[in-house]
Amino acid sequence: MSTPTAAASTQPAQHPEEPHGQDLGHKLNWLRAGVLGANDGIVSVAALLMGVLAARADSTTVLITGLAATIAGAVSMALGEYVSVSAQRDTESALIAKEKHELATIPQQEHDELVGILASYGIENATAEKAVRDIERHDPLAAHLQLELGLDEEELTNPWVAAFASAISFTIGAALPMIAVLLSPQAQAMAVLVVATLGTLALTGFLSARLSGTSSSRSIARLVIGGAIGLAITYAAGVIFGA
Repeated sequence: MSTPTAAASTQPAQHPEEPHGQDLGHKLNWLRAGVLGANDGIVSVAALLMGVLAARADSTTVLITGLAATIAGAVSMALGEYVSVSAQRDTESALIAKEKHELATIPQQEHDELVGILASYGIENATAEKAVRDIERHDPLAAHLQLELGLDEEELTNPWVAAFASAISFTIGAALPMIAVLLSPQAQAMAVLVVATLGTLALTGFLSARLSGTSSSRSIARLVIGGAIGLAITYAAGVIFGA
């Protein structure tokens, strides 16, 4: 009679912390949307405030400009993300409907196709044939969607959630340069804005790199250099038009 420990040792090792397939894709998509929204908020509002400050606008004008930019940017991000994700979801739904139709009308071709996919991974044809037969007795649609298209019918992205997340991330990003300017003396507002903007861009670059497992220095450098260029351009524009 085997002990619980011995029985447990025969089970395959589980790694719930390691994402695979569709889970990893969703994680990267949400990471991309969140970082993009926050960085958009930081850079666009900070650059606009830099231009207004360079033109020697008063504090009321700076506040109104920043608020207007934040509201307009959040709405734009939400709408853009909603349209983009809706188009993606429509495409995925059409592919799922097509796969269902093919399974119902040309099952043998779909069977052969799945055997071919498994065989392309190095599985012997006889083993692939048996595996597909087993799959077809359970949930062939899920297998075809995953192996052919990389889709999961139960995990399609919700465009409303994506739109809301983008708007929130943009607003949070935009709030950082706004707070920095409003809390600093007017004479030091531009210097504080530069430090706050580049600092928060470095932080978002570091966090996104840690979450995605990529190089922190490369991610930080991209964001900081891009943000510095944006601030420099709008500063020059503000000086020219302000004069």
